[in-house]
Amino acid sequence: MFWSAAGVVTLVFFVALEIVARRYGQLGPLTVQAREVVLVPRSGPLLYAGLALTMVVLTWRQRAVALACAIGIDLVFLLVRLVVGGSLQFGNGALWVTLGLAVLAVVRRTGAERLLLLKGVGLGMLLVLGHKTGDTWLLITSKTRPDVLDPYVATADHALANPSWLVGQVVEATNPFSGHFLHLVYGQLPLAAALVGLYQLRNVAAERRFPAHHLVRTFLAIGLLGPAIYMIFPVVGPIYAYGAEGGQWAAANVWPDALPAIGVPHPIPFDEITPRNCMPSLHTAWATSLFIHTRKGSRGMRWAGTFWLVATLTATLGFGYHYGVDLVAGVVFALTIEAAMRAFAHGWDVSATRLVSYGTVVFTALLIAYRWLPTEMAAYPWAFGPLLLALLGSVIALYARTTALWDQAETVPVSKPAPRPADAQPELA
Repeated sequence: MFWSAAGVVTLVFFVALEIVARRYGQLGPLTVQAREVVLVPRSGPLLYAGLALTMVVLTWRQRAVALACAIGIDLVFLLVRLVVGGSLQFGNGALWVTLGLAVLAVVRRTGAERLLLLKGVGLGMLLVLGHKTGDTWLLITSKTRPDVLDPYVATADHALANPSWLVGQVVEATNPFSGHFLHLVYGQLPLAAALVGLYQLRNVAAERRFPAHHLVRTFLAIGLLGPAIYMIFPVVGPIYAYGAEGGQWAAANVWPDALPAIGVPHPIPFDEITPRNCMPSLHTAWATSLFIHTRKGSRGMRWAGTFWLVATLTATLGFGYHYGVDLVAGVVFALTIEAAMRAFAHGWDVSATRLVSYGTVVFTALLIAYRWLPTEMAAYPWAFGPLLLALLGSVIALYARTTALWDQAETVPVSKPAPRPADAQPELA
C-alpha cells in the first residue's frame, strides 16, 4: 500500500510538470525520457549511473549480463547513427536494460523478489528522472518569475562580509589553476555522490534488502523539493545580477571587484533564460549531505567527503553562483531534509519531530529575514552576522546530538531480564 501510494503521488507530480512544461513550449521530463528509448539521449553517463543503481539488487553474474546487454544495444545504436550520420551518443542500451528489468520483475518475479527488483529499477529511474525534473523546474522558474530578488540577498549578505566577493577575488587572482580545479570538483559532485551511494548499497544483493537510509534518497529529495523554494525566492546570483554573465540584464558589472551600490532593495527584472536557482544553494545542500554520509566510511572516504564539501563551498562562492546567505540556507535545508529521511527509518518519535520542526522554522526565519530585513542586516552586521551563524550552529548541534542518540539506540542491544527458574518463588512486595 505504501509503495503503491508513493508511486501514484510520484506519477501525478511528473504529469503535472509535463503539463506545465508544455505550456511554455518545452518537453517535460516524461516525454524527454520516453524519447531517449530510441532517439539520441542527452546524458549517456547519467543513464548508466541509473543502471548501476538498479544493478545493486542483482548478483555479480546478473550484473555482468545486464552490462553486456546494455553495451551491445548501444553498439547497435551507434552503428545505425554512424550510417545515417547522426550524433554518436550512447546511453540507450542502459535505458533499455533498466526498463527490461522492470518488465522482468512484473512477469517473472513474485513476492519479495519482485518488490526488491522493482525498488532497484525505481531507484535508478528516479535518479535519471530527477535530473530531468530539475531541468524542467529551472525552466519554470525562468519563465514564471520575471523579477529576481538579488538586491535583497546581496544587501543581507553584508551581515556575512560579502563572502562571494572575497572568495571571487581569490579565485580570480589564482586563475587558471583554481578555476579549472574548482570547476572539476563542482561538476563532478553527482559522480562523487554516486560512488558513495553505491558503496552504501554494496550489500543489497547479498542481504536482499535496501538499507534503512542511504545517500541516494536524500539526494533525490533535495533535488525534487529544493527547486520549489526557487519559485518563492527567485535569485540568479552575483555573477548574473552584478557580473559579466548577466549581460544587458545585469544591474551592474562589478563582481567580484567592487560591491554594487544597491540603495533600497527592490525586485529587478531579468531575462527568461537564466534559472532562478540560488536560494537555497542546492550544491551546498548536496555537498553537506555527502559529507554526512561519509562520516561512517573509511578514513579515505571521510577525508573525501570533507574535501568535497569545502571545495564545493569555495566554488559556489568563487564563481559567483551564490551569495553567502544562500549557503547558510542550503546547509539548514540539507540537515532538515536529511533528518526527515532518517526519521522514516528511525521512526517519527518526539526527537524526530522536534529536529525536523526546528530545522523548518529556522529555514523559514532565514528566508523571511533575507526578504524583509536585509537593510537592518546590512546596517548591523555585528549583530546579524553572529546571529545567522548561531542559528546555523544550533541546527547542526541539534542534528548531531539527535542522530547520535538514534545511532546509539540502533547499535546497543536492549538487555532482556534473565528468565526466572521454573521453581523460583515470586517475590513479595
